[in-house]
Parts: sequence; C-alpha cells; structure tokens
Amino acid sequence: MRTGLAGAFSLPIASRAADEPSPTIGRTPTIGIATFGFPKLSNAELARELADAGISTIQLFLSQTDSNFWRYNGRSDLSGLTAERCREIAETYRKAGVSIHSLGVYTNLIHPDPVERKANLAYFEDMMIVGRHMGVRTSITEAGHHQPEKPQAVEYHFQQSVWEQMVATGKELAELAERHDSVVLLEPFFRGFLASAKRTRLFLEAVGSRHLRALLDPANLLEVNDLDEMFDQLGDHIDCLHAKDRKLHVDRGVPAGQGDLDYVRFARLAAKRTPHAPFILEYVGPENYREAREHLREALRRARD
Repeated sequence: MRTGLAGAFSLPIASRAADEPSPTIGRTPTIGIATFGFPKLSNAELARELADAGISTIQLFLSQTDSNFWRYNGRSDLSGLTAERCREIAETYRKAGVSIHSLGVYTNLIHPDPVERKANLAYFEDMMIVGRHMGVRTSITEAGHHQPEKPQAVEYHFQQSVWEQMVATGKELAELAERHDSVVLLEPFFRGFLASAKRTRLFLEAVGSRHLRALLDPANLLEVNDLDEMFDQLGDHIDCLHAKDRKLHVDRGVPAGQGDLDYVRFARLAAKRTPHAPFILEYVGPENYREAREHLREALRRARD
C-alpha cells in the first residue's frame, strides 16, 4: 500500500459482579457489517443491498469493484483515492441511509524491517486522511503478522525486543491519530502479537493514548480467554465488537452461529459492559449475512430475558 498522501491515560479494569440478573438493554444495539465479504459488488450496489436489508452501518474495507484498495497485512497505492473520490464513495452510502463507522486498514505494524514499518505507518496515515475526506475518524487494524524464515527459540510475536518495538510503533501510530483527530482500534487475535485480552490491555496501557483503543472479536480469543475474561480485561477500552464465530481448536473463522461462541453470553456482557459499541458482522457475504444477522438478533433477544 505505497502512497505519499499527505494525551496519556490508563483506566482501571472494572470488576465484574457475580452472575446477576440480565441487564436491561436500554436501546437497540447497532448491527453493522464489514464490506470485505462483498468484493463482487460496487459501492452503489452494496449500498442498495444493505439498505434494502435494513442495515444502516458498515465497516468499510475499500474492497468493492470500484474501490479495490484493501490488502490484508500490507499496503497498496492509494493515489487514485482523491479527496473528491473519497467523498463520492462516502456519499454513495449516506444517500442510501448507510453510515460508515470505521475504515478497515489491517496493515503490518510488527514487521522487523524499520523501512517496512515506516512505509506501513505512512500508509496508515494516508488512510486516516482518506477517512477524514469521508467524514470517518475511526480506523481498525491488527498488530500485523510476520513469520521469520528460520525457527526461533521464542516465537517472534512474543520476543521482548518485539514487544518494545511494538510499543514504540504503537506510540507513533497514536501520535498520527492525534494529529488527524482520529482513533485507531486494535483487534487482538490468539495467533498474533495481541494474543489475549490481558496482553492487549497491557499493550494499550504501555502506549498510553486515548487515540488507541480496542475492537473485541470474541471469536479471535475463544481459544485462550472465556467471554468474561475478555470483557473484564478490555471492557474500558472497547469501542467496537466484531460478530463472527469460530470452532474451538480451529484456526478458521466462520459466520455467527456456526462455531462454539456463546452468543447469548456475548450479547449479555456487551449490553452490560460496552452498550455504546456496535456489533459488526464479519466473515459474511451476500449468501449468508442475513442468517448471521438473525443469529445475532436472536442472541440479543434472549439476552434481554
């Protein structure tokens, strides 16, 4: 993704009360959708599809036929995304009644080559500028992935020097976000640097910026944390929730309802701990997003009981 576009805090982890009656959900939670599962649709076609289905929020991945810029764990040339084109894309959704919650970036922040990291941070800043043209101030990313050519005694993601490098990179990213009046949400994943809810909290506290927050995808941590641990560790930092699923001891994620995640417990904890955070359906496309949405809706209904 090569291109050339041009306050510290620490919150205590809230304690979870013993199982108590389900909280009253004071409002209908927002259910949105990630657009990378619709690569065969243009932005206009996708906006119509989602509006007709009653979905009014998206996480935009710039993966549509007329805006194919998203490259997972990398970067692409954004020179074709002029300010005017950015506004056109955003307006396409807004005219259909669909708001853009955030932009999916997912570049590689953990690469050992400082030149690569610098280029990826520059790309991230360009995406913040794209977001500003669209009226979107939130971006989403993982820490990124790197696999050394030779086996190492300690896995790369968990080496002390890599932790220190990532904290420094996180602080650079936070400075960029502050410069552009933006917020970056970091998504943990059990096979990466942010491998648990606790490790993610510790990382956010080490960076110490209100411009770096968390996106919780429980399916990504199902192997290492139970749901209560996830919300106990990250609740004060969470601004968004991914709604997909995963079988235990399996790497591949699946649509909501096709794995082992307790969606009713997920919905109940979200209502209690992060009522402001939207649910974004992920790993779904035209053929299955309605089914996944209904599974989430049913969990939300049961969470009220």
